[in-house]
Amino acid sequence: MRVYCDFDGTISKVDTTDLVLTRLAAPEWEALEARWVAGEITAAECMRAQIALIGGDDADLDAVLDSVELTPGFIDFAEWCEANAVPLVVVSDGVDYFIRRILSRHGVDGLEVISNQLATDAAGARALAQPWSRVGCAAGSGVCKCQVAVPRAEAETMVFIGDGRSDFCVSGRADMLFAKDKLADYARSRGMSHHVFADFNDIKATLSALHAGAARRAAG
Repeated sequence: MRVYCDFDGTISKVDTTDLVLTRLAAPEWEALEARWVAGEITAAECMRAQIALIGGDDADLDAVLDSVELTPGFIDFAEWCEANAVPLVVVSDGVDYFIRRILSRHGVDGLEVISNQLATDAAGARALAQPWSRVGCAAGSGVCKCQVAVPRAEAETMVFIGDGRSDFCVSGRADMLFAKDKLADYARSRGMSHHVFADFNDIKATLSALHAGAARRAAG
């Protein structure tokens, strides 16, 4: 079993990028968001342009990030994954620095994080690198989740946890899908098998029972 989990709105209670933009970016970020929603630009293009609009210094940015809370049960879930040798990978169309700062503040370190990458030059200007983008990505995202959220071993069960539009395409590839909000609506409208969750306590209960059953069968 390997668990891939979205970050913004899934692990974090809020969309971290939107919060940072609201607090620190020039107001043009909202026009870019509208163009993305209208289909005029891709999600990847939108993110690159929006990140470049973020002002303030590193202390200002950290102060915003340090206000972000995690969805209930995530810390216990991460500890359960580690204790049971279940790889837990954060796969997000958000920003690596935002994710790692927030997780570290809550005492969650060492998780693999696949996301867009923040760079800041000597003058303090910010830019976004997108090494996980893919030409033709159905979501048009800076991180093509279909490309990175895949089984890494033969017969490995792939679990995906998410909530939004960037999770739509990869959701159909998961052996087990946990969904809420827009992703749950998407899965329901297409008749996809999925588990609706409120927080990570729900997910831990389901996966721990599945893991225990698999261990019993393996023991004979």
